Amino acid sequence: MESSNVLKAVNQQGEAQKIQIYSNSKTGVSPFWRDKYERDAKKYWDVFYKRHQDRGARRKDILEIGCGAGNTIFPLIATYPDVFVHACDFSPRAINLVKTHKEFTETRIDAFVCDLTADDLSKHISPSSINIVTMIFVLSAVSPEKMPSVLQNIRKVLKPSGYVLFRDYAVGDLAQERLTDKDQKISENFYVRGDGTRAFYFSNDFLMSLFKENGFDVKEIGLCCKQVENRSRELVMNRRWVQAVFCFSDGLNSSFHEETSSKVDLIGQEVLEPHSAENALGLVNNFEVDISEGLAFDMFGISPSDDKEMIEVKLKGCSFKIKVLSKEYQHTCRSTGLMLWESARLMAAILARNPTFVAGKRVLELGSGCAGICSMAAVGSADLVVATDGDQRALDLLTENVTSNLTPPILSKLITKRLEWGNRDHIEAIKDVNNGGFEIILGTDVTYIAEAILPLFATAKELISPSNKGNREDQQPALILCHVFRRVDEPSILSAASQCGFRIIDKWPVGNPADPCKSIISSWFPKNDSENDIPCSALNIMYFQVE
Repeated sequence: MESSNVLKAVNQQGEAQKIQIYSNSKTGVSPFWRDKYERDAKKYWDVFYKRHQDRGARRKDILEIGCGAGNTIFPLIATYPDVFVHACDFSPRAINLVKTHKEFTETRIDAFVCDLTADDLSKHISPSSINIVTMIFVLSAVSPEKMPSVLQNIRKVLKPSGYVLFRDYAVGDLAQERLTDKDQKISENFYVRGDGTRAFYFSNDFLMSLFKENGFDVKEIGLCCKQVENRSRELVMNRRWVQAVFCFSDGLNSSFHEETSSKVDLIGQEVLEPHSAENALGLVNNFEVDISEGLAFDMFGISPSDDKEMIEVKLKGCSFKIKVLSKEYQHTCRSTGLMLWESARLMAAILARNPTFVAGKRVLELGSGCAGICSMAAVGSADLVVATDGDQRALDLLTENVTSNLTPPILSKLITKRLEWGNRDHIEAIKDVNNGGFEIILGTDVTYIAEAILPLFATAKELISPSNKGNREDQQPALILCHVFRRVDEPSILSAASQCGFRIIDKWPVGNPADPCKSIISSWFPKNDSENDIPCSALNIMYFQVE
């Protein structure tokens, strides 16, 4: 019977038939049970506190492995007042730095020297007492053959309901490429640095297998990438790391590997002052940010602080106030879409100064991110603009930024849609919005992961309008990409474009490959234009059409 029917039936019984919850018996507890409760009083109270200890005390015990000088510890205890941190490191000097820190207190921190490959953690920490273990750029320093012993050591002190939060170097990181060039390889993905310290570079598959074989399941895993730019030296440095959350295995078969092992999360670029790139990466700081906001809430009992900031983008004839991720969180956030990239600034400026380029056309932006300034710059003269991104969090913020900057009737011409390149359902949903294809497709800084290049061009090919042979070349449908060359070079991009039926018509700053005098892109930059400030000298534009 449905609950509404049950309530109706009870009401119909009236006052005369009241439900009796407690017995009228007055016999009380028998002598036998009175004596038993007296004899076993201690046992019953022990059971009570065992059941209710987590409810009565909000304290969370965290084990920070490889704590170093305490870059994670001290922000952690400052943010979460109910956290107690056990901090261990292989280096006595590191532990001394923690203990001499001005914010060190024995009531919040237990710091001790420990070699996890040899020492027993349970001699320092009570077994099954730790809520969270953090491993931030530490397992990479361990020989691969000793990694299982480290994980078994952790299992001794982690609660059955606890988590392991992991972040470490990924295969393809800039540092690995440098060590490979210097012939400092010890074994597969394992290297020695010039100072004698060692570093292992993890693939998702290796990491998942390692933890699975040692009794853990994967809750989250992602390949995170960051492009760090030094403008004065015109260098772009590629940093890659694996970020994951593990828990005790429940013994069930999981399809996690098949569903998520190929997931790639990209971190945006950061402009650095000379000689400060390595120090400014901040990879070990703010580990709690975006490992998982949901998990952070579950583990610590409070929500993350507001991590957004407002920036103003001024273009010719207009300006936009855009909400983006605060700079202090951009190093650790897994989504590249929550920040504004220099390539988007350049392309938005081009569109604002050359409105006739998209006038009366249908425009699609790939990888818009949360800002969407290219789409908003185009929508004033275009017939229709569809701004897309594959990251739902970026898409939600994009929608918020669009609605706060545009007003009807222009607002009705800009649609935001989710689009993961190669996703058939997403592509069909875009076609439902506009089945005639798009005359202009834009992409700013969407070419920095090799695995994503072919899906990018294949998706663009499905959504671009058919060519009109009667129009001039500069009036044919076009795919325009603006970017800094990072891990994917120009030949690789051109090869992928050709495989998907695109040919390059023009590029900048080189100019038209066939005839520099007929460059389409150069016409976007009027001579002696005082507003024509290129935000980054490393930026490139590539102009494609369907073959």
